[in-house]
Order: sequence, then C-alpha cells, then structure tokens
Amino acid sequence: MNNPSTRHGVLCALGAYFIWGIAPAYFKLIQQVAPIEIMTHRVIWSVLFMILLITISRNWRKVRSTLQQPRKVLLLAVSALLIGGNWLLYIWAVNNHHMLEASLGYFINPLLNVLVGMIFLGERFRRMQWLAVALAACGVIVQLWKFGSLPVIALGLALSFAFYGLVRKKIAVEAQTGMLIETLWLFPLAAIYLFGIADSSTSHLSNNPLSLNLLLVAAGIVTTIPLMLFTAATSHLRLSTLGFFQYLGPTLMFLLAVSFYGEQLTDDKILTFAFIWAALALFICDALYTLRASRPRVA
Repeated sequence: MNNPSTRHGVLCALGAYFIWGIAPAYFKLIQQVAPIEIMTHRVIWSVLFMILLITISRNWRKVRSTLQQPRKVLLLAVSALLIGGNWLLYIWAVNNHHMLEASLGYFINPLLNVLVGMIFLGERFRRMQWLAVALAACGVIVQLWKFGSLPVIALGLALSFAFYGLVRKKIAVEAQTGMLIETLWLFPLAAIYLFGIADSSTSHLSNNPLSLNLLLVAAGIVTTIPLMLFTAATSHLRLSTLGFFQYLGPTLMFLLAVSFYGEQLTDDKILTFAFIWAALALFICDALYTLRASRPRVA
C-alpha cells in the first residue's frame, strides 16, 4: 500500500466490486424488461456515455493509437464477447430469482483467477496465501454441495469473468479506450436487435414512462463506471490479488437477497460465509506481515 500504483489499484477494485455488489437492486427496478433488451440498453448507452467521457477527458489520441493496432482491436472483440455473455447471464439470473447462484459465481471467480494467474501469467502464492485459497475453496464447496447439481449459472459467470480479466490484462489497454472499443464491437448487434427485432411492451421507448426510460439510460452508467474501475485495477494489481477483492461484490449480493428479496440465509450459507471471511482475514494478515517484513529496520 506504500506504492501509489498499488493504492490506486486497491481503490479502483473496491469501487468496482462495491457497485457490482449493489447492482442487483438496479436491475430489479427494471425486471419488467426482458434480459436481452436490458443487455442492448447496456451496450447502446455505454457507447454514448463513453464517447462523452472520452471527449471530456480529451483521450481520443489514445483511442486512435489503439485502433492502429489490429491485434489489440481483435483481442478487444474477444473480451467484448466474454463480457457481453457475462452481462446477459447475470441480468437473466438476477431477474429470474437466481441471485444467490449469481453471487455463488462471483465467489468462485477469485479461485479461478488464482488458477488462471498461475497457468497463464506465472503468478505464485506464498504458503499462507495457499491456505487462504484452501479455506475459500471449502466455503465454495459447501455452497456447491447444497445446490445438489452442477451450478451452470455460477460457473458460466465465473469462467466468463475470469477469462475477461485475463484478456484485458494481456491487452494492457487504458480503461476508457478498452471499454469504448469493446462496446463498439457489440453496438451493431445491440442496435439491430433493439430497433429492428424486439417487439415487446417495453421495446418502444416512445411508449414507455419517462421514469423507465431514464432507468434504461442509466444502464450505461451502471455498466461503464465499475467496469472501467475494474480494468484500471487489473493494470495495477496481480490478477490473483485482485480476485480477493471480489468477495465484496457477492457478499453484498447475498445481503440484498436475504434482507430485501426474501431469500433465506440457511445454515450452509452461514458456514460458507465463515470459510470465506476466514480466508480473507488470513490473506490480509499475510499481506500485512509481508509488508512489515519488507520494511527496512531502523537501528
């Protein structure tokens, strides 16, 4: 934390995961809209919001520079497909009463980040960190066992987001630029569906109440702000370290599900929380011990 780059990464990670943790409350407000329609609004309004943001911050030079690198542009198409699939599955899960399984997916994701970081980035853990991972894995296994079947939603969310983080880290593109190009890849499909194919009671904006249209426009802000914070965090933190901050998001989702949306906090979920928070406590203690040991001693 003495490193300004690390501090910046930590703050970005905390901001991203906090917003993602409370995002289900937003999607519940527009649950009368079909998930694929919400998805198209996320893409369309995100493009417009990013154009405005890049214009205000005068970052078009970085966009032009990235567009001149075909390899990065094509890799951003891959990351766009990964995050697009993640968005759509997440919206469907939240608005079809699978919020707990969605949160399970984001509990699993940090463990996958560790695995992905080891396989593709050569990252290694210290002994105490391995113990933290083992504790977290026990918590996830308890939850997996309770479902009694393969949690397709949870695994789909975890895998898509783990590989999205990996691709974005490999590309090393500035957050605003990457977000704009990703959403531009998805924009044609979203526009064709919303304005040419969709024919529901909410797909015609002129017939919607102003309050609903404003909520749909807000999808751009709800989408872009945390994702930019996340991609900024990936450039300042190890992928495996970044993964542990993600426990904030599913924890908030659990609290929303139990406190506001009528889902019961059963004994298995309490036990899952116990394992995961024990893992976090161990991970933080190890980080503080390592930081203290690395400081030069004053005679």
